[in-house]
Amino acid sequence: MTRTSIELGDVTPHNIKQLRKLNTVVFPVSYNDKFYVDVLDAGELAKLAYYNDIVVGAVCCRIDTSDNQRRLYIMTLGCLSPYRRLGIGTVMFQHILNYVENDGNFDSIFLHVQVNNDGAIEFYKKFGFEIVETKKHYYKRIEPADAHVLQKTLRKTSLNSSNHVHSNGHLEKKDKKA
Repeated sequence: MTRTSIELGDVTPHNIKQLRKLNTVVFPVSYNDKFYVDVLDAGELAKLAYYNDIVVGAVCCRIDTSDNQRRLYIMTLGCLSPYRRLGIGTVMFQHILNYVENDGNFDSIFLHVQVNNDGAIEFYKKFGFEIVETKKHYYKRIEPADAHVLQKTLRKTSLNSSNHVHSNGHLEKKDKKA
């Protein structure tokens, strides 16, 4: 039996072209130069996925601080089709989940998914994401143009923000100091 290895690596100026090529193959939308400039500064929030030392996937995220919340936005998480269902997407998602849990200060993780992308919707639902909104005409130049907003709530936002709900469902109560 052959041993396979799935590893994540940093996105650098030396391999950014591999990320560009991967994204053009995996996603129906194209990303502008600013996307790739920002990805180079994303650190742990942008990773290439290697399967037996071959780049086969990538995840790119950014921190969103709108609506008085601190959320992680998954801009892209994708894998070349011959390498899907081998656990590569799970490794990439687990890296992101570990990042937000170690940080401890995120309200949720969210992303947009084309409404007909059943594979992606099922993938995220497996990790506790829910469809919270559907945006009409979200995408330009692709059909269908509508996108679901999928979200995984990490902590409830309320006036009592002294409690923190972990993604595993455990509630951590923090004592208020007077």
